[in-house]
Amino acid sequence: MAIGISGGLIAYYAGLPLPWMLGPMIANTVAAMLRAPIAGPDQLRPVMIPIIGVMLGSGVTAEMVGQLGTWAITLALLPVFLALAAGISFAVYRRIGGYDPVTAFYAAMPGGLNEMLILGTEAGGNERRIALAHASRVLLIIIFVALFFGLFIGVTTGGQSGAAWVGLADITLVDYAILLACAVLGTVLGRRLKIPAAPVFGPMILSGVAHVLEWVTVAPPTLFVIAAQITIGSIIGSRFIGATLAEVRRDIGLSAIASTLMLAVAVVFAEGIVLLSGIPLAQAFLAFSPGGLTEMSLLTLALDQDVAYVSVMHIIRITLVIAIAPYVFALVRRRF
Repeated sequence: MAIGISGGLIAYYAGLPLPWMLGPMIANTVAAMLRAPIAGPDQLRPVMIPIIGVMLGSGVTAEMVGQLGTWAITLALLPVFLALAAGISFAVYRRIGGYDPVTAFYAAMPGGLNEMLILGTEAGGNERRIALAHASRVLLIIIFVALFFGLFIGVTTGGQSGAAWVGLADITLVDYAILLACAVLGTVLGRRLKIPAAPVFGPMILSGVAHVLEWVTVAPPTLFVIAAQITIGSIIGSRFIGATLAEVRRDIGLSAIASTLMLAVAVVFAEGIVLLSGIPLAQAFLAFSPGGLTEMSLLTLALDQDVAYVSVMHIIRITLVIAIAPYVFALVRRRF
């Protein structure tokens, strides 16, 4: 965490986009490659994920709810995008990387890292290669998207964005109590109802309802947002602990090719959504960028985009991949 905080401060003062996530991510990746005695702050993840869900829900407004009908086109195109992006990525890992079919398939699926790692390992894939493939994808896509928005679109984050700072003393005890209840009850109810990505989606739903009904009208303190980004960025960077330089060079190289091709497909689909539904290009592109759910949602929040739209699309993406991947894999396995 000390490395993550230091990296965040350096990135912030250097003027990088999304400094509190990119800084810790890059700093801990470098530390892992240099064999520094570090460990990921994974114990903080169960605490931070519900807080992130509450943050995301605070961006939901009544106006956004009224735009649900405009999401139909995105939902219709999402399965087509997933099939095309996964197919291209599979070809990269299979043909260029020379991975066995099982490892190539689960390395290529744009689903959650943990879920794809479990499914891939159970199917007999190479656990380390699958893990490194997904960690590299998330790392590269966040860096690319943050730099693209910051350098080409001019959207910046982390104090330079002009967003209002919410101090720890700027919200009342009642607000704290409501937001805490959303985090705790949302997680518990989400798990009992078996909602996909329950620790983030459950609190997000309750927080969104509370904000739409104006039971609470403020977002969580900005310091919490920064703490969440530093934690998630540090965890991503620490996923490279134990990997050799040769492994990382090879896997990041393959991931760079696969991620670039998937992002190119995402741009094409985003342009189509803009033409068909009028949703802004920035939001459509974020919705189709195949990064991690938590990371892309935080990125959307930091970039002041439609959090509800982007988060829901990523939740549906990951749910579809988890539900369908085993059946598609059965077909692929017979083919090989």
